[in-house]
Amino acid sequence: MTMSNTKKYYRTVVEVVVLSDTPYEELFPHDNLAFIAREISDGDCVGAVTVTKQETTDGATMAKALYAAGSEPSFFMLDNDGNEVI
Repeated sequence: MTMSNTKKYYRTVVEVVVLSDTPYEELFPHDNLAFIAREISDGDCVGAVTVTKQETTDGATMAKALYAAGSEPSFFMLDNDGNEVI
């Protein structure tokens, strides 16, 4: 059963700056955020994190964004159209 979605969802863009003495692609060949965080906090890099954008979005937009991120709408209990699945 689906129902219209009135819940708010958030899209936040975070910028991570990495300072190192080795080229980024040698340090992080797979763009793994957890590994980057470890290198900044415990490794040989210095980093800074900044929220560059935050916006509220609806279920339909979130469903599309989830697909674009390699996930699917069911992650937030949505159907393909962004309606809540009960």
